[in-house]
Amino acid sequence: MTSSTSTSAPTYEPVPSYKLRRGRMGVVRQEALETHLGRYAVPAGEGPLDLAALFGNDRPVVLEIGSGMGDATLEMAQADPGTNVVAAEVHTPGVARLVQGLAGRGLTNVRILEGDGQHLLAQRIGSGSLAGVRVFFPDPWPKARHHKRRLVAPAFAALVADRLAAGGLLHCATDWEPYAEQMAQVLAAEPRLALSADRARPAWRPVTRFEARGLALGHVVNDLQARRVA
Repeated sequence: MTSSTSTSAPTYEPVPSYKLRRGRMGVVRQEALETHLGRYAVPAGEGPLDLAALFGNDRPVVLEIGSGMGDATLEMAQADPGTNVVAAEVHTPGVARLVQGLAGRGLTNVRILEGDGQHLLAQRIGSGSLAGVRVFFPDPWPKARHHKRRLVAPAFAALVADRLAAGGLLHCATDWEPYAEQMAQVLAAEPRLALSADRARPAWRPVTRFEARGLALGHVVNDLQARRVA
């Protein structure tokens, strides 16, 4: 996939879209993190990220913002080895579990950023570089005074549209219906994205742990998919 190294447009200020949670790790995961993270970690730096060099090939790359405990990430990566995935997660226990799973399954098509994927997207990913961006079950910030902290907002949609190659897919999922409606309005308003009317979960996306809890509570899950138009 052809990509640009320019990350200058559009200007984007990341929003504080998550709450850091304390979590404990067992000895096995801690050892997995210490032993294997270096193999999978996105290298630190400020300049544009060379995705082909990061993976050692020029396969299409998808950025997942908020990979959680990594179960769905592992399943999708194993099912689609022809796609490279950069999984960004701020919570260390989730990073450790994903590292453990990658090492255990011998997967080579995932790299991990322990940090906020917004920063990576805005500062180190070039225009037209990505085949996809995944945002599965971000914090819905249900109280009205917190809506400004929701990740999927007009500035984010514009940034993603810039970073996607033609035909690239922004795929969001949420079990909070008011947030789904906001997502739909935001994505429909971005002129470089074409929002699908189908909100069903595609067969290739596994049900996440968080999603399963929501379904058990009777929540309705919406998958919103918008493609970058040429």
